[in-house]
Amino acid sequence: MEDFGGISLAEYITNDAFGVQGKFTNRLAIFLQIAIQICSTLETIYHSGIIHKDIKPQNIIINPTTKEIKLIDFSISSLLPKENQEIKNPNILEGTLAYMSPEQTGRMNRGIDYRTDFYSLGVTFYELLTGQLPFQSKEPMELVHCHIARQPMPPIALNPAIPPVLNDIVLKLMAKTAEARYQTAFGIKHDLEKCLKEYSDRGTIQLFELGSRDISECFVIPEKLYGRESEVSSLLAAFGRVACPQENRPAADLEVSSPNSREPHKIPRTATTEIMLVAGFSGIGKTAAINEVHKPIVQQRGYFIKGKFDQFRRDIPLGAWVQALQSFMRQLLTESAARVQQWQAQILSALGDNAQVIIDVIPELELLIGKQPVVPELEPNPARNRFNLLFKKFLRVFATKNHPLVIFLDDLQWADSGSLKLMQLLVGESEGQHLLLIGAYRDNEVSEVHPLMLTLSEIRKLGDYSRATFNI
Repeated sequence: MEDFGGISLAEYITNDAFGVQGKFTNRLAIFLQIAIQICSTLETIYHSGIIHKDIKPQNIIINPTTKEIKLIDFSISSLLPKENQEIKNPNILEGTLAYMSPEQTGRMNRGIDYRTDFYSLGVTFYELLTGQLPFQSKEPMELVHCHIARQPMPPIALNPAIPPVLNDIVLKLMAKTAEARYQTAFGIKHDLEKCLKEYSDRGTIQLFELGSRDISECFVIPEKLYGRESEVSSLLAAFGRVACPQENRPAADLEVSSPNSREPHKIPRTATTEIMLVAGFSGIGKTAAINEVHKPIVQQRGYFIKGKFDQFRRDIPLGAWVQALQSFMRQLLTESAARVQQWQAQILSALGDNAQVIIDVIPELELLIGKQPVVPELEPNPARNRFNLLFKKFLRVFATKNHPLVIFLDDLQWADSGSLKLMQLLVGESEGQHLLLIGAYRDNEVSEVHPLMLTLSEIRKLGDYSRATFNI
């Protein structure tokens, strides 16, 4: 925290001291000296078990005279060796979105470890070498999609004076998966030191093999899914049909096998509501496969919400539905003020004077639309019918082509009868909806007369909507 006469690297690179106005070759040596010091600092904090999670020029302090480097702002740093990022609105993600690694967005189905800093370091190097960020957008979700799915333009394409090996180092740091990046700060530093030595001795940097000293001190199992290609492909195809039903369906009707049946069912091209079921033993990887749909959801500006039924809380009706929508309401509240007002208007238009019926089940909705008038009490059956009708209208607000909705319900074998009935009703409501229901259950804990299987049997009788089950 001492004042050592430093300024931020963001400020420094705009000064003549970095040689921005002059030839690139004049500042290449300065860049390499700075980069090596940054890697030395990262190596030190990793040995202390710290993940910084917000590497960027604004958090790197440099003394313009001595070129001494210090790293600041550990406000969101972690002492955990690994952590998982929940899906949040991009406006409230921890870190700086322009420099954020794909896994740190929470939409990569991967945990966060120290290698998230390497991606941010790559973006920082990219900016120092080219004078611009690899992805430039004022739309937060667009930036998230760029980090996840788009390859940056190579730095050498923007600045041909960049040595090819330095271009390769930056692109390796910015790999989409942590396994494809450098694995140690020492490995990065070694390659940069080799670049600096060659440049100092010869004035040029020859190509060499990257990562020759990049040997990790710890054993890290890759988080890639293996042997799930067909299952993930089925899920992604289902989301594609829901998001863009006309563009993603063939000329003829599709056919899929329904649960416990060898006879395929036709899927009309006009259906925009689908249900996919994933069956398998506990802990075998059902959720990991389902989470792969995060990536295309970002591209389509869609929403992914999830709820989990509890074995010991079956007395709570609609438990997983409520859990999913409560978190969804909190997510909507973090959007811009103009967007929140749009949601308020659309929800009130759909629910009218009966919005209190949904608020009674999802209290967080009141934070979004405000106090609502009391609704008259009805007998149990009419009250249930009223709730089901309003719930369908409520979901229709969010499940549109502009933002398709994916609802993941886990542990369906413990679902209450009301939740199963609601699922059946929603599958039968396809007009104007872009909704994908994904359910996971343990097939070893259900029999042919289990309420879940009976509900699925009723859904199959509809004969008009996509439904498929695959085992994991």
